[in-house]
Amino acid sequence: MARISDEWMTNADIVALQLAMERQEINSVDLVVYYTERIKTYNGKINAVLELNPDAIEIAESLDRERVSNGSRGPLHGIPILLKDNIQTADQMHTSAGSICLAEHVATEDAYIAAKLRDAGAVLLGKVNMTEWANFMAVAMPSGYSSRGGQVANPYGPGIYEVGGSSSGSGAAVATHFAVGAIGTETSGSIVNPAGHNSLVGLKPTVGLLSRSGIIPLASSQDTPGPMTRTVTDAAVLLGVMTGVDASDAHSIASDGHGHRDYTPYLNRRGLHQARIGIPRWYYQHLDEEERQLAERAIQVLRDEGAIVIDDVVLPCQDAVWNYDVLLYEFKRDLNAYLAKLDPSKTPVHSLEEVIAFNERHADQALVYGQDTLIWSEDANGTLTEETYLTSLHRYQELTRAQGIDHALHTYQLDALFFPKDEGEDIAARAGYPLLIVPAGYTSKGPMGVMFAAGAYSEPTLIKLAYAFEQATLYRRPPIL
Repeated sequence: MARISDEWMTNADIVALQLAMERQEINSVDLVVYYTERIKTYNGKINAVLELNPDAIEIAESLDRERVSNGSRGPLHGIPILLKDNIQTADQMHTSAGSICLAEHVATEDAYIAAKLRDAGAVLLGKVNMTEWANFMAVAMPSGYSSRGGQVANPYGPGIYEVGGSSSGSGAAVATHFAVGAIGTETSGSIVNPAGHNSLVGLKPTVGLLSRSGIIPLASSQDTPGPMTRTVTDAAVLLGVMTGVDASDAHSIASDGHGHRDYTPYLNRRGLHQARIGIPRWYYQHLDEEERQLAERAIQVLRDEGAIVIDDVVLPCQDAVWNYDVLLYEFKRDLNAYLAKLDPSKTPVHSLEEVIAFNERHADQALVYGQDTLIWSEDANGTLTEETYLTSLHRYQELTRAQGIDHALHTYQLDALFFPKDEGEDIAARAGYPLLIVPAGYTSKGPMGVMFAAGAYSEPTLIKLAYAFEQATLYRRPPIL
């Protein structure tokens, strides 16, 4: 087994790891052992990884033999990847969305994206903690807490800095170098928020670009998986591997013709040159002085790299007052449909109503922060024919598209909008549009990111812009453990 240094791994992206494996300097088993040892050493402090795949070494050995006999499958061959605990895998690992009521749930088939990762040669190393039910359980629940896994900590300041959520374990694990990358999920901010707090790249795709089949749902009109990595290059590699049209996901079918199998051609060092970037100042008003300085420094980087910065861009929807009716109605319908398919002899809950009842019976462990959001959702009808739901869904999409992101892009002839931190994630979530956050530096409150946003299926543009920003700054530094 090759000895892998922490210093080398700190700067190694997927391209570097593949080159080292092709040169036979390391192999997949070495990577699995390296990351497993780091998890054993540091996870007690960070609490990001729920469980490791007991078959990981065997899988890595098989992939190493395959590389020798048949060559590499592609950029993910032998690369260890972690998955959020709401993404199914057909192996010995569990899929629980952080809830003790599903702590023993073992899926019988892979989620669509998990199967795509396996086919590409990735080693699914383990499952990571998350905010329970994707932070749709209780208003008082802190980001990163689940009844199954406890509280995730931010490796840049455990117990001091916010870890973000709901893909908290994905963010903390990748920041701590527990894997090359992780897959999170987002309904509204759940990838970009923890990515920003953990000094990572987080890519939330257009809804439907990546299938949601086999992922414990929150709301079908907004849910999407996406990569969380230390570099834009790694995010582009992971995104391309997971795209594909899935007949069992209507939103995926609608994305046919819009996805790419390879997003790395968009990694353009001069991607910001002559790009028109809009600064929506309304979303900068609540920054503190440190955050404001980092945001202004980031805007200056855009100018220095040749971008045409349009400041100030106004979104007609920017001061709209939002409700959460769409999420309440869709969560009940979508979760009931998922739970109803589970084997009644192996899982104790098969509807949202039964989840609530189970939690009440196990209140000491399950209800540390209550379950008011679950109850509100259960009180909704959930057939998705209700006037309240339909009116809210139409309003969401009308405001965030025609009076939001699309309006700004067309009115000001922009390539993208540029937000501080994860401000603006809510309008992109309701529109179903992509976001890409990259590290922008550090404040006394921890890491901070900046975010590019644009219209549906604009991932190539966002990758181009974010890569140029990343390469011009190289702000990210690993946490000191």
